[in-house]
Amino acid sequence: MADYVVIDTVEGAVEAARVLAAGSGPVAVDVERASGFRYSQRAYLVQVFRRGAGLFLFDPPPIGDFQALQQAIGDEEWILHAASQDLPSLREIGLEPATLFDTELAARLLGHERVGLGAVVEDALGITLAKAHSASDWSTRPLPQAWLEYAALDVEHLVDVRDNLVQELVEQGKTEFAAQEFEAVLAREPKPPRDEPWRRLSGLHTVRGRKALAVARSLWTAREEYAQEQDVAPGRLVPDRALVAAVLADPKSKSALAAVKEFTGRASRSQLDRWWGAIEAGRASSDLPLERATGGDTLPPPRAWADRNPEADVRLKAARPLIELRAEQLGMPTENLLTPDLLRRVAWTPPQPLTAASVGDALTSLGARPWQIDQTAQLIVDAFVGSVQESLTASETAS
Repeated sequence: MADYVVIDTVEGAVEAARVLAAGSGPVAVDVERASGFRYSQRAYLVQVFRRGAGLFLFDPPPIGDFQALQQAIGDEEWILHAASQDLPSLREIGLEPATLFDTELAARLLGHERVGLGAVVEDALGITLAKAHSASDWSTRPLPQAWLEYAALDVEHLVDVRDNLVQELVEQGKTEFAAQEFEAVLAREPKPPRDEPWRRLSGLHTVRGRKALAVARSLWTAREEYAQEQDVAPGRLVPDRALVAAVLADPKSKSALAAVKEFTGRASRSQLDRWWGAIEAGRASSDLPLERATGGDTLPPPRAWADRNPEADVRLKAARPLIELRAEQLGMPTENLLTPDLLRRVAWTPPQPLTAASVGDALTSLGARPWQIDQTAQLIVDAFVGSVQESLTASETAS
C-alpha cells in the first residue's frame, strides 16, 4: 500500500495548487465528511486528481484558505460522483467548479443498472474498489493509511471513467441531455429550511395530542442546539426513539425522566437538566403545534386524487404510462426523464390553453430542463386530451 500524505498547511496547499495548475484536462474531486458523527456537513478531506499532476489529499480544517486551489482549477471541468452531495461542502470552503461532469448522473442517463461509485468504476474499467470506509468518522485524526487509500481510489480512476461515459453519451445521443443536467446541478439553489423540521422525529406518529407534540418539539430543539454547539450528530447524543420515549412517558419530575429506561444516549444523563428544562418549556408553551403538519404547496397523495380531484386523477393515469414508455425507449429511469412530482403538478393544474408550448412553460417554471420538455411535453398534451375524450365518451355511453 502506498504511503499517502495529507496536506494540512496553507503553504502545502499553495504548492499543490501550483502543481495541479500545470496538469492537463479535467480535475477529479471528491469530499469525505463525518455524516452520522458530526452535526456539520463540513469537509474533512478533499481529494483531487489531475493527469500530469497526480493525486493530492487536503485536510480542510487546518488549511482554512483554499484560494490558491480555487484559482488553479476553478475554471477547469471538475469530475464528481453524485455532485449534489459534495458541492455544499466544497462551497463552504471556497471551492466551486465553473463546469462539472457528474459520473453518477451520467450513468443514470445512460441506463446503467448500478450507479454507485464502485459499480460505475467496475463497469467502466473492470476495477473493483473496496468501500469499507465509506461510513467512517472522517473527523478522526490522524487518518489511518487504509482510509486514505480508500479516499485516494475514489478519485484516481474518475478521469478514465469520465472518458468512458463521454463516449457512451455520444453513442446514445445523450451528450446534450447530460450537459443540461450538469448545468442544472451547478445552478440548483439550496433547499429552504423545513417549516417544522422537528416533525421528522422517527416515531413521532405515536405521540398524540398537541401538548405532547409541543414537548416533542421542545426536546428536539434542545437536542439540535446542543448538537450544533458540540458539533455532534444529534442522534449520537440522544436517539430519536429516546426522545419519543421521554414524551410518551410523560415524567412528572427530573428523577422520573432519568428513570425512563428507553431514554438513552451519551448525553441523556449528563445533560439531564437540559432535557428536563426542555420538557417544562414544552409543557408551558402556548404555541401548540397542530396534530398534523400543514401541507404548504404539497399535493395530496395520488391515491386520494380520485376523490379530491377526479379529473386530475384521470389525467395522471393517462400520462404516466406514456412517460414511463418514453423513458424505457430512451434507456433511462423514469425519474431522470421527468420527476413524478413535476408530472403530478401539471396533471393537478394543467395550463390553459393546453398545448405543448404551455405545458413546456409550466414544466420550465417547475425546473424541468429543455431536453426533458422536448421529450415529454407533447406526450403529456396527448394524454390529457385523450383522457378528456375518454371521459366524454364514457359519459355519453352512461347516459
